[in-house]
Amino acid sequence: MTVSRRQIIKGSTAAGVGLTVAGVLPTLAEPAAAHESRPSSGGRPFPPLQDDPNGILALPAGFSYRIVTREGVTDMSGGQGKTPGLHDGTGVVDAGHNRLTIIQNHELTPHMTTYGVPHIAGTVYDPGAVNAGGCTVITTDGAGKPTAEWVGIAGTVRNCAGGVTPWGTWLTCEETTINAGATWSAAGQTGTYEKAHGYVFEVFPRDSAHQLPKPIKAFGRYDHEALAVEPNLRQVYLSEDASGPNGLFYRWTAPRGVKLGPGAANTLADDAGVLAAMQIRMDDGSILPDVAYLTSAQLGRPFKVTWIAVPERDAKTQSVRTQFADGTVTRGKKFEGVWSTGKGCYVVNSFAFGASDLPADATKHDGMVWYYDYADETITLVTYFPHNPAGEGEGAFPKYADLTFDGPDNVTVTPWGTLVLAEDGVRASHVLSSVPGGPTYAIARNMLSNGTSNGNPTYSEFTGPTFSPDGRVLFVNIQTPGLTLAITGPWQKYLG
Repeated sequence: MTVSRRQIIKGSTAAGVGLTVAGVLPTLAEPAAAHESRPSSGGRPFPPLQDDPNGILALPAGFSYRIVTREGVTDMSGGQGKTPGLHDGTGVVDAGHNRLTIIQNHELTPHMTTYGVPHIAGTVYDPGAVNAGGCTVITTDGAGKPTAEWVGIAGTVRNCAGGVTPWGTWLTCEETTINAGATWSAAGQTGTYEKAHGYVFEVFPRDSAHQLPKPIKAFGRYDHEALAVEPNLRQVYLSEDASGPNGLFYRWTAPRGVKLGPGAANTLADDAGVLAAMQIRMDDGSILPDVAYLTSAQLGRPFKVTWIAVPERDAKTQSVRTQFADGTVTRGKKFEGVWSTGKGCYVVNSFAFGASDLPADATKHDGMVWYYDYADETITLVTYFPHNPAGEGEGAFPKYADLTFDGPDNVTVTPWGTLVLAEDGVRASHVLSSVPGGPTYAIARNMLSNGTSNGNPTYSEFTGPTFSPDGRVLFVNIQTPGLTLAITGPWQKYLG
């Protein structure tokens, strides 16, 4: 989430409602033990959102929340300091005995906020990335009541999203390509990065002394966003949030006879396997140059996908995405959230409406959600948010804010087969229930204004939605100020 739509447009009207269509309905791959979930028609419509008297989170009747962690307020265990800020991608695994373990990204550069991720022995990748990004590990009971928090990795930069592995760890992604030797300056401090950044790291649901702060270089160095591990343990699907040119969607394939498992940074050579970029094929075999050429008219239509190998994945002299000439790969503005199911994965493009966001003859949009089928090697547009031109200029806060959606970002698959999306758009900020083949509903709204623009309030994005494996708790973050929330209520009634 390098540059959000909120950062591009301050004080503009949000965009239109979402359109969805049935693609291949999902099954859920749970963190520790995958199982098939039944397709859902979306359950019942959620009740209207009710404003929170505490001014934090509007929810439907029958739902409630608790604060799990709060930037600079809650204490980490063992005297490690206060909870870091800028909460982002988050994964949850079942720890047994009615306990949950949450692994959470913090999308920070050095001294970006007062509360960066502290350098704790056994967790540090780059000693030069001081008070910067990383991950914390949080434990709760089965209802989301917090019991502990500690550092999982530190000395990393802009930890954006990632993905839970089938073996119960978290792969955290750096959204940057900062080189070793580059300098940083913030909050009156200066320093030098000692190591290159732009990698994927594995974080374990263990204490700080039992981590592995080592990059999985085989997955490439670029502006990583999120990823999903195929249940065959041989392929990983990775998104890139970048522009100038737009980013790509990648697949990494393991070497013959190799399957992924814990400790990939130690078991995989830097050039292991094949990293390849997506090519969406049209009926005549030509390559679609940008996803924005497809619109709601193509909802539900599978397109064949082929893959082209990345020439030099560590980007030593040229960024990975610029190693491909335009027209040889399929680009997209803001490839964001990725989440695996038993048979495929969802991937999100947040928006494309600015002059440099998409080809001049393509169609502006306020969000696209895709489903990639592992076996068929096809990709299908399953949710589409049409562009609202009012979002490009100044205007009043939307009258029907809880029907006005844009900027989908992080995505998760619920235990009932539907999707939950976190908005990173303009004006009102929502958590959304989105049904492939059905409607999109607002299931939460951020009420913590982080400022004003032209007299109208502005709100931080939601990040990291993820359900507990039993479906009792939806964890989600408000990025600024950094808050992790545990939402409970009759989820199955509305999603099942």
